[in-house]
Amino acid sequence: MAVDAIDFTIAQGECFGFLGPNGAGKTSTMRMLSCMSPRDDGVLEVLGLDPSTAPRRLKSRLGVVAQELNLDLELSVRENLVTYARYFEVPRGERDRRASDLLALVGLEDRADDAVDKLSGGMKRRLQIARALVNRPELVLLDEPTTGLDPQARRVVWDRLRELRRAGATLILTTHYMDEAEQLCDRVAIMDAGRVVRDGPPDAMIRAEVGREVLELRVEGPVADDVMALLGPLARGHQRHDDLLVVHADDAEALAALVRESGLAAEFLAARRATLEDVFLSLTGRSLREADPGASREPGPPPSRARS
Repeated sequence: MAVDAIDFTIAQGECFGFLGPNGAGKTSTMRMLSCMSPRDDGVLEVLGLDPSTAPRRLKSRLGVVAQELNLDLELSVRENLVTYARYFEVPRGERDRRASDLLALVGLEDRADDAVDKLSGGMKRRLQIARALVNRPELVLLDEPTTGLDPQARRVVWDRLRELRRAGATLILTTHYMDEAEQLCDRVAIMDAGRVVRDGPPDAMIRAEVGREVLELRVEGPVADDVMALLGPLARGHQRHDDLLVVHADDAEALAALVRESGLAAEFLAARRATLEDVFLSLTGRSLREADPGASREPGPPPSRARS
């Protein structure tokens, strides 16, 4: 089962993020939202329309940035936008104006006549975002929009997405970058095994799940139990992975001082601000998992409403 009875509502003008391990159901959810995959049951509304019964009307109001690069390599940068605009029946004169405006938005106006395969990975991703905006969509779906980009290119894409927000667009994105979700999203939903396990504003989720700070220690064997016996009354929770002990707290330095004073054989690694990544690992675990499409699980409750 790819998506198991999830229930969410996204407000107009919001940036909403889906986070989760590989195989959690993020892309399957995005495909249902964008009319690419049918659902087996439940209720789904996107911009007030059911993707199953009104796909053409809905697609005319959506912008979709797929996980894979799917630009037309035989066309120039500008031709990618102008040709795509024809699919949405944008008038001839308006096509060129929109193409110029969008190339300026993503900083590619000086590459308009270049072949797409001459662009860097970051430029191709920016062009893909521009192409998704050619129909002036009310809702933009972005599936891992910055995967594989270097830090500078990621920041440029973030800036463009913030501009879309300021212009009133609603954004839904999936990402494996926790800092990206913290930077861009008003709310996030953490998915695991096809279900939403937590959702809410990133800052609120961090405070509720792990506290303000994190202490990282390297300990071996039973020493970890001794450390947690010492810190337990002051800790918000903890995780163990091999010899790594991650302790959630509101004052990590105070806990580190207690460990030092105790003389326990624990190596101090870091005392730092808690992040969304700590929440993610706390909820989904640290072990690598690959999706098994043939795996069976106990059936969940009847599918519930999923509205956007």
